[in-house]
Order: sequence, then structure tokens, then C-alpha cells
Amino acid sequence: MSVDVARVAWDEDWTTHALCTEQDPDALFVRGKAQHEAKAICKSCPVVLQCLAEALDNRTEFGVWGGMTERERRALLRRRPDVKSWRKVLREGEETAARRSA
Repeated sequence: MSVDVARVAWDEDWTTHALCTEQDPDALFVRGKAQHEAKAICKSCPVVLQCLAEALDNRTEFGVWGGMTERERRALLRRRPDVKSWRKVLREGEETAARRSA
């Protein structure tokens, strides 16, 4: 997933920066083709990785979180059962990518 937006610091207050707070909450808890439309909201969100980390670390089962559907998150969790903290992994990955592009 590639997103070119200004990022917000990794803090506990990330939800106040989420673009989905300006949307109907039910728009993120849909099925089928509508999930692709819901994921579009995430593409320009400055806290997409924080959101994804939250969903993965808490094993959130329903809805689109961090640009991923529940099916995509389950598949990722199955592929990487060794990860104890997605927040740590995603944050470190983002920092590494930022250093490379600087």
C-alpha cells in the first residue's frame, strides 16, 4: 500500500486526524464491492498506518481499517504470526522509508 500524504506523529491521539471521522461510520463496515469504496477513504489519510496497526494489534474483525478489509488483515496475520507489535513494525517501516527518500 503506497500513500503520499503528510504523516501525523505516532501518538495515542491519532484518531483525531483520521479522515474517516468526517464520514458516516457505517460506510467503513460494509461487504463486497462497497469495501473497495470504503478503502478509498484511507488512501489519503495521514494516519492510515496508525489505524492499521491498531486493527492488527487488537485483532479487529470487522470493517475497513488502515486501508485493509477484514479478509486482508486476517491473511496478513496468518502470514506473519511472529509479529507481536504491528505498531512497532509499521512505525519502523515508515521511518526507514522516510530515511531512504530523504
